[in-house]
This record gives sequence, C-alpha cells and structure tokens, in this order.
Amino acid sequence: MRYISTRGQAPALNFEDVLLAGLATDGGLYVPENLPRFTQEEIASWAGLPYHELAFRVMRPFVTGSIPDADFKKILEETYGVFSHSAIAPLRQLNGNEWVLELFHGPTLAFKDFALQLLGRLLDYVLQKRGERVVIIGATSGDTGSAAIEGCKHCENVDIFILHPHQRVSEVQRRQMTTIFGENIHNIAIEGNFDDCQEMVKNSFADQSFLKGTRLVAVNSINWARIMAQIVYYFHAALQLGGPARSVSFSVPTGNFGDIFAGYLARNMGLPINQLIVATNRNDILHRFMSGNQYVKETLHATLSPSMDIMVSSNFERLLFDMHGRNGAAIAGLMDTFKSGGGFSVDEERWTETRKLFDSLAVDDAQTCETIAEVYAQTGEVLDPHTAIGVKAARECRRSLDIPMVILGTAHPVKFPDAVVKAGVGKALELPVHLVDLLEREERCTVLANDLKAVQAFVSQHGNRGKPL
Repeated sequence: MRYISTRGQAPALNFEDVLLAGLATDGGLYVPENLPRFTQEEIASWAGLPYHELAFRVMRPFVTGSIPDADFKKILEETYGVFSHSAIAPLRQLNGNEWVLELFHGPTLAFKDFALQLLGRLLDYVLQKRGERVVIIGATSGDTGSAAIEGCKHCENVDIFILHPHQRVSEVQRRQMTTIFGENIHNIAIEGNFDDCQEMVKNSFADQSFLKGTRLVAVNSINWARIMAQIVYYFHAALQLGGPARSVSFSVPTGNFGDIFAGYLARNMGLPINQLIVATNRNDILHRFMSGNQYVKETLHATLSPSMDIMVSSNFERLLFDMHGRNGAAIAGLMDTFKSGGGFSVDEERWTETRKLFDSLAVDDAQTCETIAEVYAQTGEVLDPHTAIGVKAARECRRSLDIPMVILGTAHPVKFPDAVVKAGVGKALELPVHLVDLLEREERCTVLANDLKAVQAFVSQHGNRGKPL
C-alpha cells in the first residue's frame, strides 16, 4: 500500500513512513493511492467477529508490507483489550430504528481512544524497530489530548507535547490530560483558541528546524492511522444491524471532518451506507459548505460542545481531493485561495454530486440542551452534548425511516456536566472507577502565550525526557 499527498507534490510513502510523517512535505494530507474494496460476501462473513478481529480484516490492506500479520493481530488485541465494555463499541437503541453507537468505553471516555490507543502501539512498534526517537506535538479541542497521552504515555521513544486552548475545555477533559505525569509528557495551555493551537502544529511541521534533527509526529487526525482506525466501527455497527444485506445511515458529530471521512471511506470500501449526516454546532463551516457550497472561515464561538469549536476543518481537504478527481494541483490552488481570502466554493456539479451522500445540520446550545432533555425523558439515557447534536441532526435530516440510523456517541456525558446540568437532567453522573478521584488529583500544566516561537522554544528545551533537544 502506497500513500499520496492531497496536493500532489510530495513523494509517495509506505504505511510506516506515513505513520511518522503526518503532514506531507507539500502541506497536503496523505491518503491511500488505491482504496481496498471488499465484496458483500466478504463483509457478510465478518458478522460475529470480535472487534479486534474485525479491525484486522478492515485495516490489514493499509499496513500490508509494513507490519507482518501476526504482529498486527497482537497490536490490535492489546489495543482493544483495554476497553471497559466487552463489545468495545456497543449499540444502544433510542427508538424503533434509531441507535447510538457508544464509542466512549475506552480509557479516556471518548471515541479518540479507538485510534490513539492503536497509534501509540504502532509508534512503539515502528520506532523500536528503527531505533528512532520522535517528538509528538498535538492540538486538542478537548478529547484528542487525553487520548493521545493515554495511548502514548508508555512509549519509550516518544516525547509528547499537547496544546489545548486555555480555559476552553471542560474540567474533566483538562484534568484527564494534566493529571498524567511522566518525564515525556508535557501539557501546554495556549492563551488562544483551538484553531490557534492547530495552526501552531501545522507550522511546526512545515519548519522542524527547532527540533535540531529530531522527527516530529502528528497525533491529530491529519495522521492517516487515526482515520484508518475509525473506519472499523462503521463496519462493526452495520454488521450488528443486518449489513451488508441492508443499508445503514450515520449521523456524525464532527468539527475536523476526520470521523465522518472514515465513514465515507467505509462506503467506498464496499459498506452499503445510504446517508452521512454532518452534525455540528454553532461553529458551522462544514454545514455552510454542505448546505450552501460556501467554505468560509468565520468567528469562533465557545459552546457547550467544545470538541467541535473549530473554525477550519483540517480533514476536509481529503474529501475535496476526491471531489476534484484526485487532482493535487487543484487542491493546492483551493487551499491557497482559502488561506489568502478566507473562503471558496467548488463547481456546482461537484457539490451536487457530494450532496447525494452528505446532509448536514448546525445545532445551537439551546437545541443541544433540548435534545439531551428530550432523549432523557424518552429513554432515561443521558447524552453528552456532542452526541445530542448528532441525534438532533439525525432526526432533522433523515431521508428514510426504513433505514437504520446510527448516531455516533462520541463521549461519555460525565465529561460535559455543564451541558447536562443546563439541560435540566437530574440524574447524577459518576466517573468510572478508574477516574473516580480525578477531580482531586494534582495537575501539571504550563500556560504559554499564543506565540509559535515561545511554544517551539519550550518543546526544544523540554524534549528528550527533560533534556534539551
């Protein structure tokens, strides 16, 4: 399997090199040169497999030539062996043909664990084989940071620097990052927003001279391994609901477009998916594109669903690449236009074709709280605000009541108590046993100005387990 850049000017790489590269040298994102495709009979034969075995079958083509089957199977078994529910991603029924896929039974109670528990183990495997040491710089709007730290904290050859927007994540999200100590773990609160953090990561990849020769690795969803791991649970959900003999639709809370792009790939790999719904909050750049062909940067607003408080959706470039016939030069031009002018539209024909699969909805805080209260009254289930947005979008945008609708349950509600309280849900939310004392644990975090050079100086000074790089 070879991987190419969405901007067409970077060398093609194998999986091992893509894992370590993150962003391509031309500023693009890596995608498979050719996507594997499974027959309906092949997909049907996977029904009833344990999650790690299904993951092996779905992801094996992406790592072929880089990781032997036996080693990959062991990595996957260890990855999903740390989840607290034996089904790994159980489905919970909300009504007759509406389901929540619970993706929050990993160590940090969010869907990011599916990819980042795997990414940490893949990095350990590859770096040990190569005898290399790397630096991870990641930006988080809440959940990626804790999942990355949890997934990579035991990696012997990794130093982790996680940037989060100061005072713009929930207390549980922050503490899940800042209470994990280690010589190789560094939390940085940036006096800015998530997009500022994300921009710093991208700029650091573009010029890595501050690392003095050490390689930089991405844990954000620009890293192909993140997307690859998320494809699996679309197959898992569909197989539980009669797929591939019947189609399934999905509503996906998303800000950076990585999670829903994985669903788009699952469909292109042979899984019958009828509809993909982009569910987002007031920061609605994706909805404005899907509903009106306008991809324009606007002001960022703080909401009750902070993991989607994002102005610029970095993974959207991967979909644009396919929309434009995989023409890297066209994508480079679009991205230049966006950077200089703050927005673009695509050819009407391309946009219309995309709308055959995608719908979208932007949900404000009041509607989010109404949905949390409504679902609790109907079922006794408490939703986190991001999942509630997914439910609202599913109910508003659904094309067919006959086709099962799966909403991706992206986080445990205990991570967002403010939204639950505001919704008027009286049920007390309890942290799982392994996090029961989280709010009493000591924290360790450095607050830095919204300044790239200051952040890079900190990384240079504190890398290599506390020894300057």
